[in-house]
Amino acid sequence: MKLHHPQPNPGSHHAPRRLGRGHGSGRGKTAGRGTKGQKARAGGGIPAWFEGGQTPLHVRTPKLHGFTNRFRVEYAPLNLGRLADAAAGTLITPDVLRHDELLRDQKTRPMPVKILGGGDAPRGVTIHAHAFTRSALAKLAAAGSTAQLISWPDGAPIEFEPAEAPAQAAGRKSRAARARPAADEEPGEAGQEASTGEAAPEPETEGES
Repeated sequence: MKLHHPQPNPGSHHAPRRLGRGHGSGRGKTAGRGTKGQKARAGGGIPAWFEGGQTPLHVRTPKLHGFTNRFRVEYAPLNLGRLADAAAGTLITPDVLRHDELLRDQKTRPMPVKILGGGDAPRGVTIHAHAFTRSALAKLAAAGSTAQLISWPDGAPIEFEPAEAPAQAAGRKSRAARARPAADEEPGEAGQEASTGEAAPEPETEGES
């Protein structure tokens, strides 16, 4: 066997196309590129992102606008002020709010309801909602109304402890701040009394006469 004896398998190797070698070859003169134009030039061609002159996709796509959580929960907000006219003893549920058209349009898909603290709270009512703000809970508690948290989407009641009103928390902090200096002064006053007192007499020894 000699060096020229090994050959590739039939069909595995194709001879390269010979371009610009006369009319008889089928690819002479313009070498299959046509007559002039962007695609006929050496090094020419159309970029992969080119869309005929319109703004390409990578340019018209918004950029640097932050991150949007795909699993976020969007609420239908409602201020307490829109429920101020409700009579005492009324049970307010999301179905009632939708029936009275107090929520924004939800024809595309229903949304959980969140009660906000804007306006005056109704007195003596019970409100079922999927979320409450702290200010809304504080106003409902001050008005003698009840806030019931429910789950989404089945609407089952959820047990929760409403956070205390900000005014109560502020009052508690102020009372604690007033009590702290008094507690800090007690050891100092005891030390002052000890320092101003007379020195104790020295004990007498048996050797003295």
